Amino acid sequence: MTSAATPTAALASAMPTKRAARSRWLVARRLSQLTVFALFLLGPWAGVWVVKGNLASSLTLGFLPLTDPFVLAQSVASGHWPERAALIGVGIVLLAYGLVAGRAYCGWVCPVNAATDAALWLRRRFKLSGGRTPPRSLRYWLLGAVLVASALTGQMVWEAVNPVTLTQRALIFGGGLAWAALGAVFLFDLFVAPRGWCGHVCPMGAAYALIGSTPLLRVAATHSSRCDDCGDCYAVCPEPQVLVAPIKAKGGAGPVITARECTACARCVDVCPTDVLRFTHRFDTQRD
Repeated sequence: MTSAATPTAALASAMPTKRAARSRWLVARRLSQLTVFALFLLGPWAGVWVVKGNLASSLTLGFLPLTDPFVLAQSVASGHWPERAALIGVGIVLLAYGLVAGRAYCGWVCPVNAATDAALWLRRRFKLSGGRTPPRSLRYWLLGAVLVASALTGQMVWEAVNPVTLTQRALIFGGGLAWAALGAVFLFDLFVAPRGWCGHVCPMGAAYALIGSTPLLRVAATHSSRCDDCGDCYAVCPEPQVLVAPIKAKGGAGPVITARECTACARCVDVCPTDVLRFTHRFDTQRD
């Protein structure tokens, strides 16, 4: 009995470790998002001002300005020229995301991502189907429309309804409208359009996709020969269309996911049972 039970016990003890390994990047992203918000909340909640401001524009440790490019673009379009610190801040952000991180803001910083991930999980958990998904180009049209509206009204129009900004305000000051905006995004992804907000609608995501077209940090299907077509990566990816060419080597595509829409969330890396995908850099053309 001992010899028969030993493999079973070993398998049972290994299962939690395997499950944890399959969620390591998800856990890392949640810790990243929580850390960012904690740094912002330390000031108003505890009087420790590590970061002042918000995700639109902030000052870290009293000397490092960071400015969201989409917010600054709205400011310029509305006729309000930013101060020198804001220009320095947007330059730092453009360099960070443009050269290194790509659209990682959407997967590693944006708080709305947690709500859309939860909606996708619930859709899969309860096998919800249906819905009407808008075209992926809609987010780019909305990006342009927001800038035009800002120019016509003299106001940064998106900031009045931006769920990212409203969520941060709600955590500090409260406010039902802010939570209603986040809830609306959650319900939209849950019942109307699966992966709709991040993958089809959000103009801020469109802005970071344009900024991060050629970053260094990338996910690659290095071991594509191991793929068993289980589809797990497509099921969890907020932008599943970016996976096809690298995994299937369509049109002579290399293993690196070069599509600008990739958020570098690495959920595909987590869930792949055969370890086809991994984090690497854009110049890593190795494939086996």
